[in-house]
Amino acid sequence: MKKIFWKKLSLLGLSAVMLALTFGCGSAAPGDAGSSETRAESKDSADTESGKEPKAETESGSPAESGGEKLSYNSDSGYQDEDAEIQVFIAASLNTAVTDLVKQYNEIHPKVKISLNADSSGKLLTQIEEGYSCDVFFSAAQKQMNTLEKDDKLLVEGTRKNVVNNQLCVITQKDSETKVTGLENLKDAKSIALADGSVPAGKYTRQALMALKILAETEDVSKITTEQVSEALGGVEISEQSNVSKVLAAVVEGSCEVGTTYYSDTYGYEDKLRILEKVPYELTGKVIYPIAQVQNKEATDADKKAAKDFIDFVTSEAAKSVFESYYFDTNTGE
Repeated sequence: MKKIFWKKLSLLGLSAVMLALTFGCGSAAPGDAGSSETRAESKDSADTESGKEPKAETESGSPAESGGEKLSYNSDSGYQDEDAEIQVFIAASLNTAVTDLVKQYNEIHPKVKISLNADSSGKLLTQIEEGYSCDVFFSAAQKQMNTLEKDDKLLVEGTRKNVVNNQLCVITQKDSETKVTGLENLKDAKSIALADGSVPAGKYTRQALMALKILAETEDVSKITTEQVSEALGGVEISEQSNVSKVLAAVVEGSCEVGTTYYSDTYGYEDKLRILEKVPYELTGKVIYPIAQVQNKEATDADKKAAKDFIDFVTSEAAKSVFESYYFDTNTGE
């Protein structure tokens, strides 16, 4: 099959957020959250409304770039600055940080064309299993990576690495008068934006609610439906979203009173959002993001080497400062 190129990283304007918000609280049925949209789209659209330049796209660059020095790293990939093209599938919550890293990587290796596909890890897993061309998978949870490695046998041996840790947060608008203070009284919300169970943020939310005895114990929390969550919370209105970027957009624009996203998603929205609770790891477990090279029969030798080289770059000590500047925790416990 032909390679599928994903070009959703440029500024797409206000229309992308409006599309996501079409499925806001009170109007979205479970599973009807709209077409795939990246975190960059929702963030850039909100920034456009406020007249603020997106932080990852300003001329001065990211905090990691402000010193004017290129990141350095050691690689054993064998890539030798030849033309290459790689498809990188990333969890939506990684979009801003990885977009920055791609920009810096291309300053070192301008001959590598990198196409990003940002969406929920569950949807990306399905796309890879269906045969979409993918060279690198960067997931927001171990479950999807485990499936690719153990069940599908699609990972390149020895390339899987844990990169960053994140933290689930309960968020609301800056001037919100919500009664909610965190997950324990989430039932007091007028409306909630929640990712579905196949999305890691949705899974971690369900895991935490189960740990708090709000949801009944079950072996696979990802199979707990949005309707079951609503019932456990006393019938509160929930707008199910297909990725964490859409949850963020619903809260930023005010169509939902509260939502659960990652701490990294609040980057750039400090003047729009208030964090009600950073959910303890005791309730969710660590939110580890693994990366690995995916077997791609369509890739050339140069593509394969470039994919391995890009993973070496993303997992280098030098790249840690970039992730940390976007509110990721680079301590994965290894």
